[in-house]
Amino acid sequence: MNMQVSTAVVAPPPPRSLEELELPIVMARDILIKTMFRKSVDKISKISAAISLPPNVVQELIDLARDQLLIEAMGTLKATGDKEMGYQLTDNGKARALDALAQSEYYGAMPVPLHIYHQQIRRQSIRDIQITRSQLTASMGHLVLPDDLISNLGPAVSSGRSILMYGPPGNGKSSISNGIRDALGDKIYVPRAVEYSGQVITVYDPIVHSAAEEQYDDPNSLRRAGNRFDDRYVRCERPTVITGGELTLSMLDLNYNPVARTYQAPLQMKATGGVFIVDDLGRQAEPPQSLINRWIVPLEEGKDILALQSGEKFEVPFDTLVIFSTNYHPNEIFDQAALRRIFFKIKIDGPTQENFLKIFALVARKKKMPLDEASLVHLLKKKYPTIGNVYANYQPVFLIDQMISICEFEGIPYQMTPELIDRAWSNMFVKHEEITK
Repeated sequence: MNMQVSTAVVAPPPPRSLEELELPIVMARDILIKTMFRKSVDKISKISAAISLPPNVVQELIDLARDQLLIEAMGTLKATGDKEMGYQLTDNGKARALDALAQSEYYGAMPVPLHIYHQQIRRQSIRDIQITRSQLTASMGHLVLPDDLISNLGPAVSSGRSILMYGPPGNGKSSISNGIRDALGDKIYVPRAVEYSGQVITVYDPIVHSAAEEQYDDPNSLRRAGNRFDDRYVRCERPTVITGGELTLSMLDLNYNPVARTYQAPLQMKATGGVFIVDDLGRQAEPPQSLINRWIVPLEEGKDILALQSGEKFEVPFDTLVIFSTNYHPNEIFDQAALRRIFFKIKIDGPTQENFLKIFALVARKKKMPLDEASLVHLLKKKYPTIGNVYANYQPVFLIDQMISICEFEGIPYQMTPELIDRAWSNMFVKHEEITK
C-alpha cells in the first residue's frame, strides 16, 4: 500500500555553534550543569546524547562553563583505553546547579527557541499534504462506506482545515477519523521542548507521539553520524490527539507545573503537524459553542495565543487538522458564525440495507459465525420494521457478539437462528417503561 505524500518533509538542521543555538547563554549553560549534576555524565559523547546537541557545541558550552570555574577537566582515563576527556562540576558548579534546579527542574534535551520551531513547522505543514483517493480508500479499507463519502472526505483532508462530521450515533465517525489519521502516513519532527522568554515548554509526549525507528550511532564517537537532523527533535508519525467527553477549556492552555517550574504544551500544540480529533462533541462539561469559540482564531488565522503564569501572551503556530465529531445536528449546538468557521461539514448517515448486509457478512466471517438466510430474513422483515428500518454500522457487531455469548454460555456451536436474533435484539434496545420506586 503506497502511503507516500507528495512533498518530503525537510529535516531540521542541527546547530553548528553555540551562536546558532540562539538560546540565552545562561539558560543553555544552566541546563548543561543541571544535566551533568542529575545524570552524572562526564564525557562529551555522553553529555551530547543527554542534552541532544552536537559534540562541538557541547565543547563550546563546556569551555564557557570552565572559564566561569563551574566545570573542571578530570583528564583522560588511559587505563581503560578511553581517550576522551572527562569533566566534572566544581563546588561552585554544584552550588550553581542546585540554585538553577530551584528555579527550574528542567534538564536534559536543550529546548528549541520558539521562532526556530516555527521554521520547522513550515517545512512539515499539514496543509502541504496531498492525499489521493487511493490512499484514503486504503486507510478506510476495513469500513463499508457510502460511495460519495470518500469524495467528500478527500478534499477536506487535503486542505488541512477543520472538518465537522455529524450524524446518528454508531455509524463509524470515530473509525473514519482514525482512518483519516492513518492515511497521512509520513513522518515529521517534534521538538522535545521549546523555549520562549526564558521558559521551557515540553512538547514531545510519548503517549501522543509515536517515535519512528532510528539508527543509533556509536556513543563513543566524537564525530557522530547522527546529526542527520537536530537531535533536539524526535522523528515521529504525524501525531494524533483524540479527546472525548473529558475535554475542558483548561486542557487547551499551557499546563504549568509549580513544583518543576516548567510548562507542558496544551493538547492542540502537541497535535501540531497532525490531527486533533474532538470526539462526541456535545458531551463535554463545556458547551460546544464555548469550545468552538476557543478555536475561532486558530482555525481562521493559523495561530494560537497562549499565556505564561506571568500573564504574558505569545503566539504559537496552529498547524493542525481539526476533526469535530458529534451525534447532534450542527444547528442544535452552534450558531451560524461558528459553523462558518468550520471549513467542511460532512454528514455520516447509517448504512443502506445493502451496505448493512455487507457489514453483517464481513463481521460474521471475521468472528466465524455461520450466516443463516432464515435468520437474516427474520431480522430484516420482523425486527427492523419495528424501528422504522433505520440501520447503524455498530449493529452487526453488537448482534453477532450477543449471539456468540449466548452460544458459548449454552455450550453449543456458533449458530444463527431467529430465536437467537430475538434474544440479541432485546439487548440492543431498552423498552421505555415506568419503573416503580
